[in-house]
Amino acid sequence: MDDYPLLNIFLTMMWFFLWVLWLMLLFRVIVDIFRDDSLNGWAKAGWAIFVIVLPLVGVFVYLVARGKGMGRREVAALAAREARYYEAAAERGVFQGAGQADELARLADLRNHGDLTPQEFEHAKAKVLAR
Repeated sequence: MDDYPLLNIFLTMMWFFLWVLWLMLLFRVIVDIFRDDSLNGWAKAGWAIFVIVLPLVGVFVYLVARGKGMGRREVAALAAREARYYEAAAERGVFQGAGQADELARLADLRNHGDLTPQEFEHAKAKVLAR
């Protein structure tokens, strides 16, 4: 191996990236253990101890035993976070930017450029004002 320094660099980089990948997977499993509502406290403690004491084996055993639900729990957590965001944004009025005045201005601009006939403009204006 001393004859090929580029190979040593490649192998070192490969092992480093695999270590980072495994570390990310370890943290993801630990987060999933504590996020799961179907596990009671003792089960969470058991999985946490197993994953921390025997990290390599523990992570892979957890993925085999409970990996299918990890995706569902992640999707549910993201959906809840998104719902909280939209709820908070709606309370603050973030989505009210396109009001009647903006739509009427856009319709007037379309009429002025000749894209709408006066009859189409009046019809669209009546629909906007009826809301």
